[in-house]
Amino acid sequence: MLALDHLAVSAATLGDTLAIEALLGVPPQTGGKHAEMATHNRLLSLGPEYLEVIAVDPDAAPINHPRWFDLDNFSGPPRLTNWICRTDNLAELSARFPEAGQTMSFARGALRWKMLVPPSGKLPFHGAFPALIEWIEGHPAPHLVPQDCAVLGLEVRHPFADELRKLLAPLLQDDRIRFVSHPVKELRAQIKTPHGVRTLT
Repeated sequence: MLALDHLAVSAATLGDTLAIEALLGVPPQTGGKHAEMATHNRLLSLGPEYLEVIAVDPDAAPINHPRWFDLDNFSGPPRLTNWICRTDNLAELSARFPEAGQTMSFARGALRWKMLVPPSGKLPFHGAFPALIEWIEGHPAPHLVPQDCAVLGLEVRHPFADELRKLLAPLLQDDRIRFVSHPVKELRAQIKTPHGVRTLT
């Protein structure tokens, strides 16, 4: 089974986090660094889930492989680029969805996790396919400052949305997530905030 774990907003720099704070009316907090991917992030509590703003870390040591979430090719203002689902059996999903990537292990502080990362950095369906994660130890959500925010809905828009829905339907049962036919890939999340519902794209 799969469950929505978190949403990823790609940004050119973490300074662009201010645009997300302006939209939602609440500030993301300091996250950490991912040496294996030369990226860093800031995080915002969404109840049992969370929002991650992620960018290339200019101070990181060089790496010899593409970064996750296709960040090497990102440009423009920050935007919602990826959704991440967790599982208790990443090995099984790796065999079921080989195009979702190869298993990589990560650690940050007390957190330990594994993810499927495509060698190209590009997830299937132009990034509309969820990144798949298995938490080995810990989870960020309980350690984040509560902000009275929550995911009310997520639209995964893509020209082949119905095909994507059929692939995931046996594993993912979440009424908040809708797959919508659309000329280009786009993610739209409805976020409850202390200031009303905001749409994150």
